Amino acid sequence: MRETRRLKLDRIASSTRNARLTPEVFVGAEVIAEEGYILAVRIKDDKSSYNTVEDPSGRMIPLRAGDVLAGTLGSRRALKGYAGVVPETIAPGDTINVLNMGGVLGRCTSSHPDHGAPFSAEVLGAVLVFPALGDRVGRPAHIRNGAILPAEVLTSRVPVIYIAGTCMNAGKTAAAIELTRGLTRAGRRVAAAKLTGVALMRDTLAMMDAGAVAAATFNDAGAASTHAGMTVPVARGVFNHLAAAGPDVIVAELGDGILGDYGVQDILRDPGLMGLACAIVMAAPDPVGCWGSVTLMKEVFGLRVDVITGPATDNEVGRDYVRGALGLPAFNAFKDPRGLLDAVGRSLDACVAR
Repeated sequence: MRETRRLKLDRIASSTRNARLTPEVFVGAEVIAEEGYILAVRIKDDKSSYNTVEDPSGRMIPLRAGDVLAGTLGSRRALKGYAGVVPETIAPGDTINVLNMGGVLGRCTSSHPDHGAPFSAEVLGAVLVFPALGDRVGRPAHIRNGAILPAEVLTSRVPVIYIAGTCMNAGKTAAAIELTRGLTRAGRRVAAAKLTGVALMRDTLAMMDAGAVAAATFNDAGAASTHAGMTVPVARGVFNHLAAAGPDVIVAELGDGILGDYGVQDILRDPGLMGLACAIVMAAPDPVGCWGSVTLMKEVFGLRVDVITGPATDNEVGRDYVRGALGLPAFNAFKDPRGLLDAVGRSLDACVAR
């Protein structure tokens, strides 16, 4: 492979969106094996499931063998998905895996039976950018270019509704969407955030579709995925950025679970970020998850859960347990969005009145 060459991309993953890539790019042979750098890869196989990638518009498009994809180096630690890391060294010709639908690339260390093996892809090179007009020498593209800046100081004073959960797929996004829709219809300006997880626009786009006036994620702040030690300044930066849109409230989803590997615990322990909390909604799959999450939030983080949602509230058995044993409201986001909205709205009104 020549040192630098022109390449036509068939697919551009949403995780790269800060770089604003065009379908024709230059790639270089020298790859920096660190999270956030953008690679061009060629898909080596076909898959019958988990076989799409999200593009920068939010559209899900299929990946097929032979497609040339621009994706972002990153790690993943999903309980119900792939786990993977950034290899220590990467060179053209190496094989790498597509770890999620946002196009995060890494070496898969563990698969999940629901998804089968991940896509394998041949590394073609590092995507190059030419930041100054007339530049003849490109530099490796990184998603921190043009990103929301992490912040050491939280300047936003906008109240926040935090949506947390026991694990992924526990009902957090469904609750965030219904709360965004209900609050918007009630006349409030709502901004949406996703503060932890692995790069994917789908959840915040759904909140935009529900009426949010602005939305931002950690990916907009230059991170392909989150982990302990970096989520607090990223969250501050995202909240400061969203405050400029003039929202009355921010609905913030904490991706993954409160005991996961994505740095949720750092946010829950930060006095400034949690000082903005006007309500904490917990999504849980069963009574054990409800009890455990409420107990953990109280005893480890010193936080009170305001309402329970998720599969544990699918029928009266779970709802009765939450209300009777835990003394908390319990509402299913799909079956009783009005009840969920009313419970959270009361907390929001009390917060605003203070």
